Amino acid sequence: MTSLARGLHVIRAFAGVDRRLTIADVSRATGLTRAVVRRCLYTLRELGYAASDGRAFYLQPRVLSLGYAYLSTAPLAIAAQPILKELSERIGEATTVAVLDEGVVVYVARASTQRIMSVTLGVGSRLQAYCTALGRVLLASLPPAQAADSLESEARIAHTRFTVTSLEPLLEILAEVRAEGFALNDQELEIGLRSIAVPVRNVVGVTVAAMNVSAQASRLSRRELIDTALSPLRAAAERLGGQLAP
Repeated sequence: MTSLARGLHVIRAFAGVDRRLTIADVSRATGLTRAVVRRCLYTLRELGYAASDGRAFYLQPRVLSLGYAYLSTAPLAIAAQPILKELSERIGEATTVAVLDEGVVVYVARASTQRIMSVTLGVGSRLQAYCTALGRVLLASLPPAQAADSLESEARIAHTRFTVTSLEPLLEILAEVRAEGFALNDQELEIGLRSIAVPVRNVVGVTVAAMNVSAQASRLSRRELIDTALSPLRAAAERLGGQLAP
């Protein structure tokens, strides 16, 4: 099981776009020794999950089967996709459903529009929770002490001049999210990107995911995003939650 854990850790080191990593690169990213990384990469190559150009390694399409095994059987992902598609077509903006994984937001379903945005995100994308509307909704669903512990354990960097990184202001934001039932992120992840998110609660009222709508700031002001998206977003989240058993 230790070998399996190490292999998965090595695969996660390649998260990004067009990543070609040397053994030394992976060792630095994972904290594993070069000898361990070498064995993992050679095994992944033999199994068809990775390839090498003689110096660097890169993932092969077969690795997608690992994620597909989840997406093709997970009730949340299966139920969310048609609802997101319908919501996206209705309001003309990108929509997403995500879950929380140790302080990181993971996209499990997404419906995009034809409008081009500089942020390229899809199913499987991982973002830090503290600086996203989805993440703040999910953190706000935790007991306050647990949410504070999660924030304290994160390396909070400023992606833009608007990013809130200090712990106390973030805790105040989470309190507002709990009270208002939604989170609005205004250009904290990327300049020009606004996002609004709400919780997805299952049939017994437990928050199991978050759903958002993202738009270019040049098209919709904060107020316009709330007026345009919040009501249909909440309806879609309620519809999805009603299909999710405890």
